[in-house]
Amino acid sequence: MIQGSKFISAGQGPEAAERLPDEGAAEVTGEAELRAFTIAAALHGERLDRALAELVPEFSRSYLQQLVDAGAVRLNGAVASRPAHRVRAGDTGQIELRPTPQSQAFRPEPMALDVVFEDPHLLVLDKPAGLVVHPAPGHWSGTLLNGLLARDAKALALPRAGIVHRLDKDTSGLMVVARERQTMDALVRLIAAREVSRQYLALAHRPWAGAPVREVDAAIGRDPTNRLRMAVVDLDRQGGKPASTRIELLQDASEGCWVQATLRTGRTHQIRVHMAHLGHPLVADELYGGAPAAGLRRQALHAFRLAFRHPVTGQALEFQSPLPRDLQDALAAWGLRYNRGDRPTSHLPG
Repeated sequence: MIQGSKFISAGQGPEAAERLPDEGAAEVTGEAELRAFTIAAALHGERLDRALAELVPEFSRSYLQQLVDAGAVRLNGAVASRPAHRVRAGDTGQIELRPTPQSQAFRPEPMALDVVFEDPHLLVLDKPAGLVVHPAPGHWSGTLLNGLLARDAKALALPRAGIVHRLDKDTSGLMVVARERQTMDALVRLIAAREVSRQYLALAHRPWAGAPVREVDAAIGRDPTNRLRMAVVDLDRQGGKPASTRIELLQDASEGCWVQATLRTGRTHQIRVHMAHLGHPLVADELYGGAPAAGLRRQALHAFRLAFRHPVTGQALEFQSPLPRDLQDALAAWGLRYNRGDRPTSHLPG
């Protein structure tokens, strides 16, 4: 286990990571990367750009559309020219992944980063609340990505500087970041296969209702009434993706509840949406019905535990982050106490 900046081995897995299958294997050629793909039955009839977004999940769909328009995608031996082309199961192709002008435009910005683990392949860091992970409108600088570019020159050659998952600006806690392309691809696959365990602590409004442990299986999509929000949706009527969260009550108070949430999937704002859906919006999460309370003005969510099997060495790794002072003070304000005994009940996958 790793707690704070101290590393404790959680056991040794296989001596080497499993060899990657041929499909999806990458060939790096100069400034670009050629990646082969085969359309699976589940993608039969999909638009080419949507299929590529599933096959190459580390890039945005808009960027993949640009590659199609630029002639960088071949399908069944011919250049594909239309993002809207409908693919068929068994189609084979190749995509040339090129550095985007946007990725080259971001400037390295030195900043203090709390790195709790690092090796040649990846690093794990403890993100403070208030730090934006990736440049976006309104936050083109001062982000974690800018800091990673300044910390490691190799990050410039990686999509999103090696970032494989995100935390919201006001969520604190642990993140894993790749330092090389093969590791990045492997981490993306681990997350997609639900082989990365991510657990959070949250303070929410209203005393807990219902069973002390609840499995929330509720699809999430864009809120049709507010494009800035996500919402629980009916997939028969609206676009979205399945989402699953295990939520466990740790302590209760007259003002609200202290819970632990384990992600089964990784949808945008998933814990925030599911907690609001249960009638327990997070403290200070005004986007989803919460309000400032207990001295908190940022959403009361902390990614306190991260566990996965190292994609290169096979070593089982577990990390824990201390609870930030603002959340400790908020608990105390409601007569609750953070216990080191608040520990996850689920274990490292595999």
